[in-house]
Amino acid sequence: MAETLYIASALLIFTTLAPHIPGKHWLIRVWEFPRVQQLVVIVLVLIGWALLPVTLDVTAFVFIAALVAAGMYQVHWILPYTFLWKTEVPYSKTRPAHSISLMTSNVLMHNDNSQGLIDQVSKHQPDMLIALETNQWWEDELTALHEDYPHRMGCPLENLYGMHLYSKLPFEKKSLRFVVEDEVPSMQVDVLLDDIPITVYFLHPKPPSPTENETAGPRDVELAIIGKEVAKCDKPVIVAGDLNDVAWSPTTRKFRALSHAKDPRIGRGFFNTFHAEYPVIRWPLDHVFHSDDFTLLDIKRLEGYGSDHFPLYIHLSLTDHIDLPREKTNT
Repeated sequence: MAETLYIASALLIFTTLAPHIPGKHWLIRVWEFPRVQQLVVIVLVLIGWALLPVTLDVTAFVFIAALVAAGMYQVHWILPYTFLWKTEVPYSKTRPAHSISLMTSNVLMHNDNSQGLIDQVSKHQPDMLIALETNQWWEDELTALHEDYPHRMGCPLENLYGMHLYSKLPFEKKSLRFVVEDEVPSMQVDVLLDDIPITVYFLHPKPPSPTENETAGPRDVELAIIGKEVAKCDKPVIVAGDLNDVAWSPTTRKFRALSHAKDPRIGRGFFNTFHAEYPVIRWPLDHVFHSDDFTLLDIKRLEGYGSDHFPLYIHLSLTDHIDLPREKTNT
């Protein structure tokens, strides 16, 4: 029994420290994801140390102390995404003059329940829908949305990185981009919300994993590039999509620091969107960040429909000082 506790403690201490090992290999970076799960296991092992008949010598106390420190360190990362933390984005206090709702959904390319997504869209009626992992089959299936969503962009791909954008709001500008990798698209649009221009980025970089990119490098670079662009944007801006990164990771924190974007989940919850089929290994992979021009009306994880991701819905209100389009300044 003592050997089991020592081995479990050593593994938990190592995996807590692993993300700080120099390098971007997926075997290192993957441990940024399951911090909640690690914390739960740390607590269980500490209970084992307390209740099981094990001799508590100096070595045992060293392991226990290190395990407690590891648990506190995990709490440090995830605590902002609990109700114990102050919210970063306030709720809208008044009925908004201008608001925008978005729904982001990684459909899982091989999922054939397109009607499930269509039903969710019909129920919640977002102003904009970004569907990820879409191929030509999904593009054909989602033609049912065309009547309600006359403004569209599509990039059907068979490599799990296709994306389709459906909007009720007209586009002023639209751009299909391949920011870092030739086979991984992103979209950037300027939409008009009651004649107010808003810039929206939709992203889906590859994750570090044994079946995708061996390292986190391309994902990290893409998020850094977009973060710097967002910081320079002179319009209200939103960034949405499956970033293949958790909300509390150093990469996402760096993106938020570069972009000055707000995270409406802070102080409200994890809003775990992946994995829809396995509750034990869930974490927040789908995100919506925005500039300080918005307050929150609603955010919620929607019901699953066969994908490995739950859809994420958010409704934002423009703050009072953005009632008119911003005048462009000469530079």
